[in-house]
Parts: sequence; C-alpha cells; structure tokens
Amino acid sequence: MRLYLASTSPARLQTLRAAGIEPIAVAPGVDEEALVDAHEAASGPLEPPELVQLLARAKAEALVGRDVDGGPIDGLVLGGDSAFLTGGALHGKPHRPEVARERWLAQNGGHGDLWSGHWLIDPRGGLPRAAVGRADVATVRFAALDESEIDAYIASGEPLLVAGAFTIDSLGGPFIRRVEGDPSTVVGLSLSTLRDLVRELGVDWPSLWNRR
Repeated sequence: MRLYLASTSPARLQTLRAAGIEPIAVAPGVDEEALVDAHEAASGPLEPPELVQLLARAKAEALVGRDVDGGPIDGLVLGGDSAFLTGGALHGKPHRPEVARERWLAQNGGHGDLWSGHWLIDPRGGLPRAAVGRADVATVRFAALDESEIDAYIASGEPLLVAGAFTIDSLGGPFIRRVEGDPSTVVGLSLSTLRDLVRELGVDWPSLWNRR
C-alpha cells in the first residue's frame, strides 16, 4: 500500500521514513491564507483544532483526482497542518527573522501547545470516498535561552519555516525541556494518530512499510 503525502515538509517526510514508510510527497498547492480568511469571513474565528483540520483536509483533497508520477493515485492520501498556541495567540510559520525573534522572546522559558491536523483519504473505491481525520495536541516546554542563542538559532534559518519557530528533531531540539503528548505531533505528524486513522479505513499498518 502506498502513502501519498500532500506536503513537502522535510520533517513530516523524515518522520514517515523513520517509521518505515517512503511516501510519495506532492505539493498540494493550497492557498492556506486565502482559505482560512474565506472560512473565517463566513463562519467566524477558528479554534486551533478546527484550523489545522481545515488545512489538512484541503491539502489531502487537493491531491485526489490528480495524476502523480504519470498515473492515478493508488493508495492513501494524507494531508497535515500544524499551528502553535502560546500566550493566547495562535502562530504558524514566522517566515521573517524579526517575527521569529519576537516569538522566541515571548515563549522563552515558557510553554505552548502544538496542534497537528491529520486528514486521510482512501480514493480507490470511487465516490463517496472514505476519509477520516483528527487533530492532536502536544504541550512543549522550552528551556531558558540567552539572547545570543536565540539570535544564532534564528540566523540558522531553521525557525523561519516551521510552526512556532522551533523544531524538536534538529537544531532546536536542545532548546526543548519536555514534551507532553506524542512527540511526533510536534514534528507535524502524530504517528500514533496516523496508525489509528489507517486502521479506521480498514488498512493494516504494516502494509505501509516499504522502506528497508
């Protein structure tokens, strides 16, 4: 069974590879900001789990019906999204160094909740397509960094393109004191949740193992 990952996130890709799965990664091409703005204009502000699920579902659905590697999709399609809640504010990727620095100064020595959304589709049976999804959360507690460490971390470029401006599986790992919840949730993909969703669709988890 092949898994199609509607994401180009290196962290999600590496997490799946470490779990024995070599997915086919495809950029979903979703305008996330426009989608969230439209939804909130119609229905009001989104809570963290609603936000990550909205985007995870949109990414997965964007792949269905497309040809990948010269042919139709033959396997499960996974979409994911993440956001970090700290100090009462919800944050995605900071993108700019000054934004990342501001966030680190605010969360330094503190904690926050990393929400990851998951949407899994089995498009092989035609319509209606079988689909399941769930959002998970993990609480992250940070070490107290001095400003030179913060500046060096931001200068590395790593925090700019990840939710919450930190990683757990790379340069940011030493700055994390503790994670309460599934650690892979912090990477943007809860493996335990994904296994549950795969099984809900009637697929045996080991059937996804294709990496030796």
